Amino acid sequence: MSEWKKNGLRWAVLGTGVIAREMAQALRKSGKKLYAVGNRTHAKAVAFAEEYGVEKVYGDFNEMFADPEVDAVYITTPHNTHIEFMRKAIRGGKHVLVEKSITLNTSELKEAVDLAKKHHVIIGEAMTIYHMPLYGKLKELTGSGGLGRVNMITVNFGSFKEYDMKNRFFNRNLAGGAMLDIGVYALSLIRWFMEPDPERMVTDVRLAPTGVDEQATMLLSNGEGQMAAAALSLHSKQPKRAMISCEKGYIEIMEFPRAQEARITDAVSGEVKTLRAGEYADALKYELEDFESAVRSGENRLHLDYTLDVMELMTRARKAWGLAYPEEL
Repeated sequence: MSEWKKNGLRWAVLGTGVIAREMAQALRKSGKKLYAVGNRTHAKAVAFAEEYGVEKVYGDFNEMFADPEVDAVYITTPHNTHIEFMRKAIRGGKHVLVEKSITLNTSELKEAVDLAKKHHVIIGEAMTIYHMPLYGKLKELTGSGGLGRVNMITVNFGSFKEYDMKNRFFNRNLAGGAMLDIGVYALSLIRWFMEPDPERMVTDVRLAPTGVDEQATMLLSNGEGQMAAAALSLHSKQPKRAMISCEKGYIEIMEFPRAQEARITDAVSGEVKTLRAGEYADALKYELEDFESAVRSGENRLHLDYTLDVMELMTRARKAWGLAYPEEL
């Protein structure tokens, strides 16, 4: 039995920001250690390694993609760099977990999926909704028919970001905008509860001075008559709130990207219950555990089909708005 099968995958992380720190902490919670770190700024990688007890720091972060001691790479860099690093990691035989949004568009994601199949590795998007225990429980609940069929889903996600056009949220050269940063969460939740995937879409957008999407609304529906609405904003505060409306009741979820509880109302009896599962603080721990399970099984259990569906919706929306990033021109 190889060492990683006994003790877990040997991970390298690309980047040293907030998500990389959460990842190192998540491994520590599981009694493991992050093996290696790489960053464009070497000094930041060194400081990160000292803080989290990381064994290896690369002078050139590209070395991680060929390091035979690395089993898996977690890519936490800006969206528009993901496909370049995914290509290198996959060709180096590494399993790859990528921060959302996993790529810029559908063509990049399909390329990565095909490349992963060719090199027999697992890839996945670090989408918390697909891994939080609560959503597994809610999937069982809506699938059981107790609340009747899911008919309507509404999702809000907004945060107020100051107008700093050099900030990544508004920077077109860093693939900024609401859709890839927060819309991916809203659409992933919608896809989780909507079967089959949405086919029809009507959308509107307000662009920031840099030309990226600052605010957007989306109306979606599928062939089964299920409908969904999403409202996104990077320049106005909204609650991170979702409601799944069924024939006989509804489910309300606050802080839905990393939700640990949901309020369920039975509209027939009037009974209100709170369903709790998992912990908000352990979101990355669940992702990493599911990823390692997929690698052990040799089967991609990371809902990559949903990721592809969501990416297709985001790509279609941006095309309708005429919003393309420099890498796409």
